[in-house]
Amino acid sequence: MTLLREFQIGGQTVGGEHPPYVIAEVGANHDRDRDVAGELIAVAARAGCDAVKFQTYDGARIYSSRTPRFAYLSSITDKPPAELLDAISLPRAWQAGLAIESRAAGLHWFSSPFDHEAVAELDALDVPVLKIASFEIVDLPLIRRAAATGRPLILSTGMATLGEIEDALRAAEAEGATQIGLMQCTSGYPAPAEQANLRAMATMRRAFEVPVGLSDHTMGTAVPIAAAALGAAFVEKHVTLDRGRTGPDHPFALEPPELTAMVAGIREAHAALGDARKTGPRGVEVGEMYTLGRRSLVAARALPAGTALSADAITVKRPGFGIAPKHLELVIGLRLARDVQADEVLVWDMLRE
Repeated sequence: MTLLREFQIGGQTVGGEHPPYVIAEVGANHDRDRDVAGELIAVAARAGCDAVKFQTYDGARIYSSRTPRFAYLSSITDKPPAELLDAISLPRAWQAGLAIESRAAGLHWFSSPFDHEAVAELDALDVPVLKIASFEIVDLPLIRRAAATGRPLILSTGMATLGEIEDALRAAEAEGATQIGLMQCTSGYPAPAEQANLRAMATMRRAFEVPVGLSDHTMGTAVPIAAAALGAAFVEKHVTLDRGRTGPDHPFALEPPELTAMVAGIREAHAALGDARKTGPRGVEVGEMYTLGRRSLVAARALPAGTALSADAITVKRPGFGIAPKHLELVIGLRLARDVQADEVLVWDMLRE
């Protein structure tokens, strides 16, 4: 089967020259508070995002009880990873309501499944896409299960080699998947901007010929906006109501005004890409900028009719509606058909041989 360079998520085309599909990643930032989850959906809608994404997991299904604690979380909790995830996980009973609420706000709603049951639950909710997190890209059975739903997939690629990405794509293809996107990702929380490696998007685009975007964990909005300027098909960024809240995903997430600014920046960066054609004056350039701002051949002094033009009789100045400077050599030696004032713009009907 052939993977598609463009495909649709909920009726919206992604890939190619289409605008970036912007995802507000809630992650664990709902803090198991249903009102907070609802407010984050509203924040994403007001910001102009295309989608809001949650995560569906159970700690014991992800981590062995023997997994060591993460050092980067030591200031937040002393719980083992499985216990921490259980404490911050999205109650699965909320998912249907959150999906309805998101659609009513004009957003696509979906979630990252971390186990096979989660895939089945999300499939039953008719999500427009399934997102596989970076850590799970090596879980080929999970990827095959997600692909078997027939829904588009987005695979995040933090820490992955090209070979591991190819393994994941082939696993999905084996289950009939043709609509697969990839996301460049740096699995650090937060990730330093200098390690974002945005050029890897182009590498993956060339290697696998699928839409490629960015799942971003850097601080601020510069990196996701830069990704849009480099043609990202997707941009995903964590959102929070307050970075000062306690939890693993809050410190590097955007607060509501920042999310709004990021989306505006992404839209503007994409619009600025243009169509790659260089065809002369366009848009605001047409008109006085072209005629008054460019240069022409101009009389350096008052010259009587019949004067044979020499180099010292001609200068180059604005405006640009006269003889173009590139024709200077052709003009030298021609005679004036009439008197010309100092600083007068030269045009062809002033000249004769």
